[in-house]
Amino acid sequence: MNRIDYYYSDNAPKPQKIVPAVSAVVLQDVKKILLQERFDNGKWSLPGGNVDPGETVEDAIKREVKEETGFDVEVKQLVGVYSDPNHVIAYEDGEVRQQFSICFLCEKIGGSLATSSESKRVEFISLSKLDTINIHVTQKIRIQDALSGNSKAFIR
Repeated sequence: MNRIDYYYSDNAPKPQKIVPAVSAVVLQDVKKILLQERFDNGKWSLPGGNVDPGETVEDAIKREVKEETGFDVEVKQLVGVYSDPNHVIAYEDGEVRQQFSICFLCEKIGGSLATSSESKRVEFISLSKLDTINIHVTQKIRIQDALSGNSKAFIR
């Protein structure tokens, strides 16, 4: 493991930076969600990652989903902006960041299932099984927000 997520933890190190990131909620038949089991922390997660210089957030989410899952997606709606200073991510190389992720509801439009150097497994997992898998609470919050039917973006 080379990443530790701290969430409302007194043991969390002080963040050194905020890095813009994106994440995607991709549903299948309204009953399953696209998730990847990450190598860096061993948890299931929404596909996503950092926004690279020269990219829009839309370009970044399309690239990240393709890289991590093999699927092409179309962005449908902004779910929310997640910047809770109590979610701190510490990396093995010493970098410590405050979470800053922009989450989008996306639709799969092509490609085929594939893993990457960041993902052990990629699957469409039944929404009813979310409480039985190893997934960080912040990922569940984004998923719940996406499924809420709210037309306004969440700011958390």
